[in-house]
Amino acid sequence: MQQSGHQESFWGGIIKSMGLVFGDIGTSPIYTLTVIMTLTKPDAEHVLGILSLIVWTLILLVSVEYAWLAMSLGRKGEGGTIVLKEILVRLLKSGRRMAFVGFLSFLGVSLLLGDGIITPAISILSAVEGMRLIPGMENLPQGLLILVAALIAITLFIFQYKGTDKVAGAFGPIMVVWFSALTASGLLSIVGTPEVVGAVSPHHAILFLKHNGLAGFFILSEVILCATGGEALYADMGHLGRKPIVRAWYFVFCALVINYLGQGAFILRNPKETNILFSMVKSQAPLLYIPFLFLTILATIIASQALISGVFSIVYQGITTRILPLMKVDYTSSHLKSQIYIGSVNWTLLVLVIFIMLVFQKSENLAAAYGLAVTGTMTITGIMMTMIFARTTKKWKVPLAAAITLLDLAYLIANLHKLPHGGYWSLILASVPLAIMIIWTQGQRALYKALRPLELDIFLLSYEQIYGKGRNIPGTGLFFTREAPVVPPYVIHCIIRSNIIYERNVFVSLSRTDEPFGIKTKLTEGLGTGLDAFEIRAGYMEMVDIERLLKKHGVEEKVIFYGIEDIATNNPIWRVFSTIKRQTANFVQFNKLPASKLQGVVTRVEM
Repeated sequence: MQQSGHQESFWGGIIKSMGLVFGDIGTSPIYTLTVIMTLTKPDAEHVLGILSLIVWTLILLVSVEYAWLAMSLGRKGEGGTIVLKEILVRLLKSGRRMAFVGFLSFLGVSLLLGDGIITPAISILSAVEGMRLIPGMENLPQGLLILVAALIAITLFIFQYKGTDKVAGAFGPIMVVWFSALTASGLLSIVGTPEVVGAVSPHHAILFLKHNGLAGFFILSEVILCATGGEALYADMGHLGRKPIVRAWYFVFCALVINYLGQGAFILRNPKETNILFSMVKSQAPLLYIPFLFLTILATIIASQALISGVFSIVYQGITTRILPLMKVDYTSSHLKSQIYIGSVNWTLLVLVIFIMLVFQKSENLAAAYGLAVTGTMTITGIMMTMIFARTTKKWKVPLAAAITLLDLAYLIANLHKLPHGGYWSLILASVPLAIMIIWTQGQRALYKALRPLELDIFLLSYEQIYGKGRNIPGTGLFFTREAPVVPPYVIHCIIRSNIIYERNVFVSLSRTDEPFGIKTKLTEGLGTGLDAFEIRAGYMEMVDIERLLKKHGVEEKVIFYGIEDIATNNPIWRVFSTIKRQTANFVQFNKLPASKLQGVVTRVEM
């Protein structure tokens, strides 16, 4: 009986991984070869060279870099750029290196967020373009296809607030059908031209690069389309764990390679065809073409969904590690910690996805903007991994990690020629979150200095005198502080200047640890007469219910005070910081404290 339970979790984990992790990389066969073949001759030498490059890109940049190297660097099962940063922060001593790692992680997060806009646009649009191969629909106007793609995107984003928990169960089985269809169509095509299997040998890739020189090198910028979504193996590790994702990748890898080889065989037989995957399936089984098109659209919706959930996770990590402003977060699942919904991010993504569809019009145009963010993220992951391996017991992995990083860099350089053809959109989209992160972190630091908090022992001298007068308000008052031994100005304003003092006063501080999960609480009684401190230390992926934790320790508050900063400044950068601060949720909104008990105290700050 035990054995069957293990079998179920083994296969269950693989199926779930296919639905939640491999949507993006799994839908890249829709457009990868179609885009590449517009740039090169459809003869045997070129086709085998391209196929060889695709196979070895999947082996080196996905299997080696992510499935083997990066996924060995988890923290409590979590992965991603922020996790690499947290590991490095512990290992590094010098300030300059810390600043470099901080900037790298900001850049990595920004590129991933930019990718979150381009991926749904290219995936949905390329799937919808397959409608043109339905008999009688050959002349569908591009505007109508964009409208259909936009409506699919709008429907997908509208339902985000319900959470993917309820529909995620269907994602895995649909993606299993998708990968099975890719494998079957690939095998069927290979049978007709079996010599394409020789493309698995790397010498075809080497010959292609050797014979085509600089033009061959720039083809790498389109070859990388086959590995987009590879970074999800590591970023989504916290959702399912390392083993199910790696096991599922073996199946996905085989399906992708077989399908790409099949598409290559189809090109050799039909060198004039353009929309390769769809043309191949239509030629094999005309009656199954419409069901396959419907399956493709479903697969691209699942790929987009996985990416949207990933963006929510990245933003949440950014909020709790204080590199992004606070935003209103809703938890859509009572048992899955990773299931969250951030309304402001959701609607911004939707607007930008539709905007990108309208700007680029066709999926092959969108491919010009795609790749820079992916190769940038891979290079950053490579650099950070190499730095970590060099400082741990896994030093033997350094040469391999360094070699992979150089390969990432080659792909990144190849992608730079896309800049004038639309690649600049990748940088524009990534520059907005990057600017916000830099201004926010620097602004928070400057604001904290400008606030000039008071040391606890100095505060207690005045506090004891006021408390001793005996004019205290019945009940318990909570005061939020950033850290336990330091008293913020609004508390001084409340207690010392305004004499608002309760029979019991509790300083509450919430700090985030560099571990993803775990909550520790500590109630320190008797800091002063009628003054206690309640400290919460929580992992950066934890959803903290402050009220419940207080009740557990017997703290029943009557009123909750928190600080609001009114920033006065002539510095244009701090003005931007002040605007961001005004537009975003404050600490109590983020932590969902009861509105009826809240009292915001405004402090004017010169910056």
